[in-house]
Amino acid sequence: MTDRAGTADETGGRGTPSAETPPDGALLQAMFADLGTGLYLTDGAGRISAVNPRAAELLGRPAETMLGADAHDLLHRDAEGGIIPRSACGLWGVLERGRPACGECAAFLRGDGDLLPVSWTASPIRRNGRVRAAAVLFADASAQRAAAGRRSDRLAALERLTERLAVASEAGAVLAQIPEVDEALRRLGRLLVPRLAEWAVVDLCTGPQEVRRAVVVPPEGYSGDPVWEGPLPPVSEGSGAPLARALRGGEALLLGPDDIAAPADAPLAQAQRELFSVFGATSVIITPLRTARRVLGALTVARTDPSRPFDAAELALLDDIGRRTGLAVDGARLTVRQREVAETMQRHLLSPLPQPGRLRLAARYRPAPEGSEAGGDWYDALVLADGVTAMVVGDVLGHDLRAAARMAQLRNMLRSVAWDRVEPPSLILDRLEHAVLAVGDPALATVAMARIEGPQEGPWQLHWASAGNPPPLLVTEDGDARHLEAGQNLMLGVEWHDIGDRHDAVEPLPAHSTVLFYTNGLVHAPGDDLGAAMERLRRHAAALARHPLEEFCDRLLERVPRGGADDLALIALRVPDIGEDA
Repeated sequence: MTDRAGTADETGGRGTPSAETPPDGALLQAMFADLGTGLYLTDGAGRISAVNPRAAELLGRPAETMLGADAHDLLHRDAEGGIIPRSACGLWGVLERGRPACGECAAFLRGDGDLLPVSWTASPIRRNGRVRAAAVLFADASAQRAAAGRRSDRLAALERLTERLAVASEAGAVLAQIPEVDEALRRLGRLLVPRLAEWAVVDLCTGPQEVRRAVVVPPEGYSGDPVWEGPLPPVSEGSGAPLARALRGGEALLLGPDDIAAPADAPLAQAQRELFSVFGATSVIITPLRTARRVLGALTVARTDPSRPFDAAELALLDDIGRRTGLAVDGARLTVRQREVAETMQRHLLSPLPQPGRLRLAARYRPAPEGSEAGGDWYDALVLADGVTAMVVGDVLGHDLRAAARMAQLRNMLRSVAWDRVEPPSLILDRLEHAVLAVGDPALATVAMARIEGPQEGPWQLHWASAGNPPPLLVTEDGDARHLEAGQNLMLGVEWHDIGDRHDAVEPLPAHSTVLFYTNGLVHAPGDDLGAAMERLRRHAAALARHPLEEFCDRLLERVPRGGADDLALIALRVPDIGEDA
């Protein structure tokens, strides 16, 4: 019984060691020797007092060479191998503060001088309530550090990709929103510098071998000669220089220091080398600006930092931007040519005004602002078969070459219909609509037509009708101005009307008064209130009541609000005094 009780006391009555009974020394020594994690012990002063085999293996040092050494001075390093101040060392703080601590990816100095990334945990060892030693467990963290590095590299690559996609997207937006070629290219250069390069240049082909330096965006802080834009030497067929190759239709090129320093073999290459010399360059990309049919120029971007050369991904990005730029330049040039054709056609169709008897006529046409396509606005005046003077203004809806062609068709048809018989303007507009819907190319249009009726010596009256056009403006000599609303009708082409559905209006014309017919472009601008614009025109015309007719028209054009995207036409009539000499 006594023996069984003694055994129970020793085993806690369950055949297992008591929680208060430490393992025997042999077991502790075996655990110390076979532990798969590095372990070293220090005394209270931080000197190494024991090292297990795994620690000696990881550190590449025999255990006996470490015994008695200061653990901090011998082992503890930062990630770059620098000595850590004791005040900043988490391991040293375990002895000073008496609290456990742990850390990731610090470094221990190995015997061969290499750094061992480690994850560690350290605990103070107390006796009689005082810290007498510390135990440090550590493991090789090379795999974790490598994984963290890979994650960091992937994150950096993702950030670079995001930035490149943003640059490509913004470049596309810049090229799409700015119709004027040089301004769009200048904004593109300012987008690329400094986000992607230290400086950038755009050269455009102006002939079979002729080149113009259209845009130069110098490095930030450059204060030298700003005159770099302008004509360049011609492209030589025999030149192997990168710029010449790109302008002849070659692929995008990535140049290193040796390529940049290569001797110039033609005047164009020498001009490029001068730019490299002045701005500096250690890495350069030259990409052609091309479409499927031809090369329109070249984009050159450069970096000056040797540690940050362009890579293959950036070459592909700039090659893509080069293609987008080439398409944008080609589209802009095509738009300009189309606009010039339409504008030329419009101006040729606007025949000289008659000056019938003592009545005076003046007209103006202004094309849409730069970057907008041509429209279908026109004016006209003619003496009809009965000797009455007619004035017309109109606008075919649309802003392209087709609208201009329809305008020409409508103008000629109106002349024929008006000459065919003596009729009120409303009937002429009805017959014009029937003719267009029956035999022409149907188009929505606004037209206003007036007959200036009266004997040669006066007085006269305005006999008019409008199909959707803004109401004419009557300005008397004393500055009273008002819009004439009575003759307004539905625009042409909306629906089939019977002849006679539209109505006319008649207005007496006082001596020295001015009648103004105009299209919507004279009063309309994006975001502008039409009612306020009409009132603004009325006030301006009233203020110009006594100005000569030509000056009256010019001054009205000067006051047209900027920002509109429409062309405009106007025609004005000045009435003389009754019996006044011509």
